[in-house]
Amino acid sequence: MRLSLFVLTIVLCLRTSAQAQALDAFEQNRLLGRGVNIIGYDPIWRSRDQARFQEKHFRLLKEAGFQSVRINLHPFRHMDQSKGWTLRPAWWETLDWAVDKATAQGLQVILDFHEFNAMGQDPAARKAPFMAFWEQVSEHCRNAPNSVLFEILNEPNKELNPALWNQYLREALAVIRKTNPTRTVVIGPAFWNSVDHLRELELPAADRHLIVTVHYYKPMAFTHQGAPWTGEKDKSGIAWGTEAERKAVEEDFAKVSAWAKEHQRPILLGEFGAYDKAPMESRVRYIDFVARTAEASGWSWAYWQFDGDFILWDMKSDQWIEPILRGLIPSKP
Repeated sequence: MRLSLFVLTIVLCLRTSAQAQALDAFEQNRLLGRGVNIIGYDPIWRSRDQARFQEKHFRLLKEAGFQSVRINLHPFRHMDQSKGWTLRPAWWETLDWAVDKATAQGLQVILDFHEFNAMGQDPAARKAPFMAFWEQVSEHCRNAPNSVLFEILNEPNKELNPALWNQYLREALAVIRKTNPTRTVVIGPAFWNSVDHLRELELPAADRHLIVTVHYYKPMAFTHQGAPWTGEKDKSGIAWGTEAERKAVEEDFAKVSAWAKEHQRPILLGEFGAYDKAPMESRVRYIDFVARTAEASGWSWAYWQFDGDFILWDMKSDQWIEPILRGLIPSKP
């Protein structure tokens, strides 16, 4: 009897191990749930001593009801070209710290290659470090838990057009699959991960360990009003929330859901939000409506972003921007 129980235990352990190696992409997407983009522009990458984001913030995110973090990575400046684009030890230390602390809090982690500007400006010149990055990260994370996901590239754009992007994503995915055959990988369409360009995205049909991501900042005149890096920098006081504006979101999301159903792919809304200069009441109304519509569609989402522009957490006062937090995660009744 004891021997039979021992054998049964071994079988169950083996099954659990196999499941851990090949989590269903739809289940993985469910686990991502409600997320936040973090530390992409934090001085932490220059020096841990200068970091804004601290270990406690992972706990605070979890306690607030978030389930995942999308870590925005800008590795090019941390690679040594003379050594085959090797990533420097200090960068790895920071990455491992972030992944370990997030994982310890039970948060899912997306490692997001965020060098979209450089890749969009000159994809040919940047292809070698791009591929070298994924070779190194794939090897480094090959034994990481399922809760660590890879996102091949944030917002392909400009010279990295749909045809070229489809080529690059396949090559990068092939590199990843050498060491991570069943890890969930996030991929989005060209033209800044636009919801309007999903039809141009070509994924390997046989690879079912993929989540498709889109970003949503429509209408830009509202979400980016006052943002100095955009054509909306001189706009202010623009409100949002009419019936027509809400319907526009629903129609956009319905198109994405129709594509997802046709191709049997889960959807991550990898970025959305409204810049700090927009009226607070409209910001809250917008992010609440977008988040709830995404959830009703069966998507996961990641708000842009924790601190800095589109601010969710105020580092100076060391507290949540409460209206934004409640727009994203409503208080329980």
